[in-house]
Amino acid sequence: MTHLTDHARLTASTLLEIEAVHFRPQEPFTFTSGRRSPVYIDCRKVISFPRARAALMNLAVERLMQEAGVEAFDAVAGGETAGIPFAAWIAERLGLPMVYVRKKAKGFGRNARIEGTFSEGARVLLVEDLATDGGSKLSFVEALREAGAKVAHTFVIFHYGIFPEGIAQLEEQGVSLHALCTWHDALQVAAERSYLDEAGINEVKAFLKDPDGWSKAREGE
Repeated sequence: MTHLTDHARLTASTLLEIEAVHFRPQEPFTFTSGRRSPVYIDCRKVISFPRARAALMNLAVERLMQEAGVEAFDAVAGGETAGIPFAAWIAERLGLPMVYVRKKAKGFGRNARIEGTFSEGARVLLVEDLATDGGSKLSFVEALREAGAKVAHTFVIFHYGIFPEGIAQLEEQGVSLHALCTWHDALQVAAERSYLDEAGINEVKAFLKDPDGWSKAREGE
C-alpha cells in the first residue's frame, strides 16, 4: 500500500462513512457505457450531509490554495449538474463569483452554455464532482474559453486515478487537475477498516490495474 496524504485519508474515510463509495467485486456494477466495474462512487450523496460536505469543501479550498495559489482565480464554474453545488460552496469560501456550464446550449433565448457572468479574461476554476477519463472536463473548458475565460485548473472531489490518458489530455490543453482522493486511496482505507476481505481487495486491485481488461473478462456474467 502507498502512503496516504492527510486530505486523501480524510476524504476517503468521509465518503465511506456516508456510503458514497461502494465495493462489489462479486456482483460488478454495469455502467451505461457497458463497462463492468467492482467499484462505484456517488459523490452527489455529499450534498445531503452538512458536516461531511463542509469538511470536504474546506479540504478543497486548502488544496487549491496549496497547489494553484491563494489569488489564482477570479471566478468559479460548476459543470452541469453534479458540479454546481460544489462550485457554489467553493466560490462562497473563496469570496468569488460563480457561474455554471451547461453540457449543451439550451437551444433557445441566448442559446448559451454559460449561466452567470464573468469578465473577459477572467481566470476561472472549473469544478465537478469526479473525474474518470477527463472527457467532460475538456468540453466544459472549451465552452468557458469560448466565452472569454482563462481556464488552467479544474477541481474534483474524487479522481478515478486509473485512466492516465485523461490527465494527459487535460495537460495538453494546459489544464491541471486537482482532486482530494482516488480509488487507490479509497481501497487502502477500506482495507484498513475491513470493508473488504483479502479476495475482494485483490479483485479490486486487478480492476484498478487494468479496468478495460477486467471488464472484458466479465462480459456476459
